[in-house]
Amino acid sequence: MILAVDTSLGTAVALIDPDGTARAEASAADPLGHAEVIGDLLLGALREAGDDEISHVVAGMGPGPFTGLRIGIATARTFALGRGIPVIPVPSHFAAALTAAETETSPFAIVTDARRREVAITVFDGTDSDGIPVVVADTVLVRAVDADAHLNGVRRIDVKTLSATALAQVGARAHAAGRELTGEEPLYMRQPDVTMPGAPKKVGT
Repeated sequence: MILAVDTSLGTAVALIDPDGTARAEASAADPLGHAEVIGDLLLGALREAGDDEISHVVAGMGPGPFTGLRIGIATARTFALGRGIPVIPVPSHFAAALTAAETETSPFAIVTDARRREVAITVFDGTDSDGIPVVVADTVLVRAVDADAHLNGVRRIDVKTLSATALAQVGARAHAAGRELTGEEPLYMRQPDVTMPGAPKKVGT
């Protein structure tokens, strides 16, 4: 089985068979409180999926806020480390794009809330020969009021929750094709508000 974990919006976990068949999925839509719910969601999904061996863990890499995104990625990496299995990093927007590509016949934009009156936008156009969504414009952060002008007629799909099952399916397809969809660094749309203080000022004598 393949486990997927994503906390770029709400909190979502899922397990699928290597052929993409869903085994279990659990989620919470609240964009906060990831740390409080992710353990129970993961345990529930594991119980529902059964005792088959897990071979890979797919981690949703964002775009997303600093703290929330870190919780899901840390969970995925810790689980994989404990079992000695690989982590497959996948941009979170690919999950929504995989679902949208089933019905969309022209370029479309996945749009998610980035808070502070901003949205994160990635433009896709169908899927490639490996069944993976094709990115035609990389993820950008745009003021919410400017989103339509930025898209200039491209159909927008506003997404409030992401399917961990779809994320797992993208990861499984990328692994089967020997492809890396993103690196190890999360796609933070901005740095955390809290920063380390600078060096103390020297006081003259």
